[in-house]
Amino acid sequence: MTSTRSIPNVLTIAGSDPSGGAGIQADLKAFSALGAYGSSVITALTAQNTRGVRGVHPVPVEFIRLQLDTLLDDVAIDAVKIGMVANREVAEAIRDALVARRPRWIVLDPVMVAKSGDVLVEATGIAAVREVLVPLADLITPNLPEAAVLLSGGAPASRDDMAAMAPRLAALGAGATLLKGGHLRGEDCPDLLITADETRWIEGTRIGTSNLHGTGCSLSSAIAARLALGDTLSEAVIAAKSWLETALTESRRLDVGQGQGPVHHFHPWW
Repeated sequence: MTSTRSIPNVLTIAGSDPSGGAGIQADLKAFSALGAYGSSVITALTAQNTRGVRGVHPVPVEFIRLQLDTLLDDVAIDAVKIGMVANREVAEAIRDALVARRPRWIVLDPVMVAKSGDVLVEATGIAAVREVLVPLADLITPNLPEAAVLLSGGAPASRDDMAAMAPRLAALGAGATLLKGGHLRGEDCPDLLITADETRWIEGTRIGTSNLHGTGCSLSSAIAARLALGDTLSEAVIAAKSWLETALTESRRLDVGQGQGPVHHFHPWW
């Protein structure tokens, strides 16, 4: 059921990025840019910048549970985006809280590896995401390396490989999957939307920029915001991807860090 609120409430459950380009900071910016009110529950603190991750400090599960319960006791949430999850205890705490007070939409971005290549989640956390959170989600948004980790196999290297992976991803139990093709070579950037009714290509053009920090976080959060605003799943994906392409193009206007910079979330206004 779509919210009757003109400005929906969307929650991010994810890790923090001090540089502001990924994690909950990117999520809150994306929610705001797309017209939703953002709230957050922090699962981990990271020491990172645009050049890499130097440390990850998980928040104790008891405090994550307290954050969730305190927020959900007060605020009616229309959609949730789940990002960085460190271990099974955290995954189960998130599942229990969301099953008890189920929002209309749950979007899971299986954050496992940073753009820099730094591994962010231990092996038990990866298994917990697959077994506990994927079946809870209405949509999961893995990139090609993340899909390979979820399926314990190799990463797709072509559109045909992506299409061949679709049945196995569907079997994981999520309502739908957006398999992101940004790691493919070439000028195009195709994503594959896999639902119970169809498998559909969402086309895109590769943007010539190194400002890729937080693109996965931002896209999944933009989708969650559009779903909360009343879009269908395919409408939300198309609208969010279009917004992100412009945010990537306009990222040249920002001057943040010396590595992979962030996208420009607020490009329509700044």
